[in-house]
Amino acid sequence: MASTLSSSVRPILEVDAVTKSFGTQDALSSVTARVQPGTVGLVGPNGAGKTTLLRLMLGLLPPTSGALRVMGFDSWSQPLSVRARVGYMPEHDCLIPTMTGIGFVAYMARVSGVPAETAMSRAHDVLQFVGLHEERYRRIQEYSVGMRQRVKLAQAIVHDPPLCLLDEPTAGLDPKGRQEMLDLLRALAKLGNRSLILATHLLPDVEGLCDQIILLHTGRLLAAGPLEPLLRSRANESVVRIRGDRARFLSALASRGLSARASGDELRLKLPVGGERLVFEAARESDTQVRFLGKSVQSVEDLFIALVDAAGARGNP
Repeated sequence: MASTLSSSVRPILEVDAVTKSFGTQDALSSVTARVQPGTVGLVGPNGAGKTTLLRLMLGLLPPTSGALRVMGFDSWSQPLSVRARVGYMPEHDCLIPTMTGIGFVAYMARVSGVPAETAMSRAHDVLQFVGLHEERYRRIQEYSVGMRQRVKLAQAIVHDPPLCLLDEPTAGLDPKGRQEMLDLLRALAKLGNRSLILATHLLPDVEGLCDQIILLHTGRLLAAGPLEPLLRSRANESVVRIRGDRARFLSALASRGLSARASGDELRLKLPVGGERLVFEAARESDTQVRFLGKSVQSVEDLFIALVDAAGARGNP
């Protein structure tokens, strides 16, 4: 599914029926999505196709079929136009260990087209923003994991790009460092007219930060669009946990016009007004014990599990 766009807003990302195959394996399969400016969570477990999609966006890989446009430019035929407008924070270590933090970020500013006379001052500014002003003259090989992540973020934004692609920016961080990184990204999103695409397998990372989402699973698109309506579409569900024969309980629910779906050890269903009585009636009929019955607290993880379950019910891999 694709998000609905206002005709007056140019999307930052257009993915049209993109498949990327490596031999006989599809890393992405017929993905179509439209993303408006804002803060976007590119979400899925390891192996979902997130990094492959980022590399396609940067023009580092050609699509097997389909096309991508980033900031209005075709990523494969116009890669330099894309890269001039994009900052990229890769998942894996891309740093030069013998350089100082300030030297590396200034160097990356020059690589990104910043004039020599302003590259150093830009490097000082962004290192102060990411919290490495005091450590800027130390060699990168002396940096902790958290400091290395901050340097990677600094080099991605030093040329002030309108779009930043961030691949697992909280990877390897302890809870405090993870929260500090998310706070930095939240502040970055508020600076100027800037969009972020945050690729992560940590579903809670997108909550409170992203206003849009792209959900991938085994290379297939589960959902794309504004986050709030997607969460709201699964809201108002009730959660039931039982002890007993689940199949008999589901059958008893069905005889009362109720349909439940499994989500781990829970059952989720939408109840009419007063529908709790029907649940307990079904439990008595099926000799099942209701251990818990309450409203679902909807999260990105809940949404992902529900969509994976629905895709499995349709027979998708």
